[in-house]
Amino acid sequence: MPEGTLCNKQHVDTEEQLQALLADKSGKTYYEEMKSLDVDQDKLAKTLAASFKSRLKTWLSICAHCGLCADSCFLYLANKRDPKQVPSYKIQSTLGEILKRKGRVDTPFMIHCMDVAWSQCTCCNRCGMYCPFGIDMGVMFSYLRGLCYGQGFVPWELKIGSGMHRIYRAQMDITTEDWVDTCEWMAEETEEEWPGLEIPIDKENADIMYTVNAREPKHYPEDLAEAAILFHLAGENWTVPSEGWEETSLAMFAGDWEACRMQVETVYDAMKRLNPKRMVVTECGHAYRATVIEGPYWAGLKTGQTPVPSLHYIEWLAQALRTGKIKIDPSKKIKEPVTYQDSCNYIRNAGLADTAREIMSYIAEDFREMQPCREHNFCCGGGGGFNGLGRYRPERNVGLKVKRDQILATGAKLVISPCHNCWDAIRDLEEVYKIGIRWSFLKPIIIGMAIVPDHMKPAEE
Repeated sequence: MPEGTLCNKQHVDTEEQLQALLADKSGKTYYEEMKSLDVDQDKLAKTLAASFKSRLKTWLSICAHCGLCADSCFLYLANKRDPKQVPSYKIQSTLGEILKRKGRVDTPFMIHCMDVAWSQCTCCNRCGMYCPFGIDMGVMFSYLRGLCYGQGFVPWELKIGSGMHRIYRAQMDITTEDWVDTCEWMAEETEEEWPGLEIPIDKENADIMYTVNAREPKHYPEDLAEAAILFHLAGENWTVPSEGWEETSLAMFAGDWEACRMQVETVYDAMKRLNPKRMVVTECGHAYRATVIEGPYWAGLKTGQTPVPSLHYIEWLAQALRTGKIKIDPSKKIKEPVTYQDSCNYIRNAGLADTAREIMSYIAEDFREMQPCREHNFCCGGGGGFNGLGRYRPERNVGLKVKRDQILATGAKLVISPCHNCWDAIRDLEEVYKIGIRWSFLKPIIIGMAIVPDHMKPAEE
């Protein structure tokens, strides 16, 4: 069973392996090697026998091929209603075929499965809402991704991302020292404008343990400073852990379930070590899903709950606005038409649509809903890892058309998007289609309109 130097069935567990992949620009050698990567058919058959159980079997067998899932899929709509983009067809022609052939599939077929699993589905779960049998296609495609990963057929970027989690427990190469230094740097940068502001590290028994997306300390450290400002303004007793601070899981996108468990356990260990009253996740949908919704099961927690109660950032913010911990200056509310991007992961899959609207009621005078909206909203086109996969960038850009048209129909020029993947997709949407919109997380908007008590303002020189 020949395996390539870069494209193989091995986990990326060492710096050497990781650097070799990173040096292969755009995965050119990786994908070339993939064409010769053999399928371990016996291993695939054993995996199916061990893990393809009653729920998945039932879903695959009861699909009535009714097509009611078709119009629920933004990729089907964006691709001129191509029948091959119907969710039921996509899963039956990939996972269904693997089952039918009992794992006796070849390399070209597995590459086809990879292409479908990562370029034709974001695991947004919208189709499951319209299936008369409640078939959860997101789970089905996640299972397919796991099969592909186990055989080495995984997009280059996600092989790297999974390796980052295994080595650094973060989706990027950020060490504990890097993280702590960034926290201290942001506190120093902010203290002149916000006297007394701190970013406490490893404070035990705090009311809040705050966790982030690794892209923030790596590329957007100001987001960490903005979170600190709002916690400071609200008078919160909070902390960040020196280890276990990263919430995201590219391993989940990759189908590397062992790395998912390794990642989430570092966060849970931080909870146990610091004993906060609750944990707040930054403005990131998949981070919330990975750590709060899926994570307890990866970690084998029988309660299905995180070790301490856990909130998405919009839940904390809504509470702070509702209780008056943060007060909004009415004159600074958003006056122009504004719309809100409902993240699949914390709106559709966690039921936080009302929470999002509560926040908008405090900050916007002309809030305009996309149609459809709330749990029925379409995926932005960036979820499930789709944003970051160069091999599938053309397919992703086509998929953005549905969100483009939704935004244009509102007449809004500002899109609020408290999710990293959605934020990126909408940024790229503007870059590709140039429809004249802006996009923002909540933190900078709230800081710009919050009433600051006199005792928190810097002393006049």
